[in-house]
Amino acid sequence: MPILESNSYEFISRSPEQTRRVGMRLGAELKSGDIICLEGDLGAGKTTLVQGLASGWGSTDPISSPTYVLVNQYRRIDDERFAHLDAYRLQNAMDADALDLEELIANGPLVVEWAPRIIEVLPEENLNIKMTWVEEEHRQMYFKANGDYYQKLLEDFKKSMLGGS
Repeated sequence: MPILESNSYEFISRSPEQTRRVGMRLGAELKSGDIICLEGDLGAGKTTLVQGLASGWGSTDPISSPTYVLVNQYRRIDDERFAHLDAYRLQNAMDADALDLEELIANGPLVVEWAPRIIEVLPEENLNIKMTWVEEEHRQMYFKANGDYYQKLLEDFKKSMLGGS
């Protein structure tokens, strides 16, 4: 019996640079409407991963945590937007709903840090990434696809990670 479910993938990053590169690989696969849900404690590497996701997706904007502004949007040359939502300071899921999530999702990928805080208002189909601090610079990343589309996205991502293409 496999240790990991078929809709999951586990990776140990050995440095912030490696975490960023993992994000770049996944970011290259993202399309408009994709939803990435991040969970993990402070210092788990979520923002570092998002830096890679946005870069791999094609944005050259500087990436920072939107903890105080709640949502940052990054652009690429075709004017699509990559939305980065930080739910840490939201009181409840209804606060997130007031941010017009549908519009954010319609204009590009949406990445949500602290996603469990607002999971009730997010689409059930998504790619969830749980990040865990292992030691000084090592982070465990557990990817779980929720839905057929995200299963395919995860498979393509795994091929890019393992095959180097």
